[in-house]
Amino acid sequence: MASSSPSLPLKDRAAIVTGSSRGIGRAIAIHLHSLGARVVINYASSSNQADSLASELNKASDSSELRAVAVQADVSDPDQVKQLFDKSEQVFGSIHILVNCAGVLDPKYPKIANTALEDWDRTFNINTRGAFLCAREAANRLVRGGGGRIILITTSVVGSNTPGYGAYAASKAAVETMTKIVAKELKGTKITANCVAPGPVATELFFAGKTEETVKRIVDACPLERLGEPKDVSQFVGFLASDAGEWINGQVVRVNGGFVV
Repeated sequence: MASSSPSLPLKDRAAIVTGSSRGIGRAIAIHLHSLGARVVINYASSSNQADSLASELNKASDSSELRAVAVQADVSDPDQVKQLFDKSEQVFGSIHILVNCAGVLDPKYPKIANTALEDWDRTFNINTRGAFLCAREAANRLVRGGGGRIILITTSVVGSNTPGYGAYAASKAAVETMTKIVAKELKGTKITANCVAPGPVATELFFAGKTEETVKRIVDACPLERLGEPKDVSQFVGFLASDAGEWINGQVVRVNGGFVV
């Protein structure tokens, strides 16, 4: 098991964060790096953003060794997911942490009756198939014996059942059920598996297709009277990834400021 310290609880551990060139994934990659982790910044198409983030994190490191690297992979493609883990191991050796943050949301917010089959399939292809492929690879390849973490980002919409989010909520609900089973199947490995389910967070994904009136209504519905920020999610993910989070296993934790209870 990799050593850790109170100031750098993820020192000498390596993490793959999918969908981390922007949004919540980017914040997670930055935070895990600040906790001492070596970070693989996965992206599908935003190569400039991913490369720029990797460069920033390497410049910010006290060490001269590589602490962050950008790796392209489509999480819905099993060969590319395997290559993502292969490349990560080639650069950093053993991998301790997977955070799957790659996801899509239909900005048209259609009712189920108006959801196009191709939009439904795309949502499940990335959100559900992608989470399965990443979790399956992680279950076979993460470090055993302590420090192994599978953290899948879902959504509090699974609990709110908000109209217009049918495909998105269904795709994430499947991931939450799968994660609970994975946690039990990994008995004896000391690898934990959990979902973190954010509420409304001020990211490009959230704002797409929403009017100012809609955003205001969502803010008003939150007891804390604001949107979440990426750091609200990333800080909790950092806790789950650390030794302090070991006793949390097989859970769906809604990080949403009380928006969904």
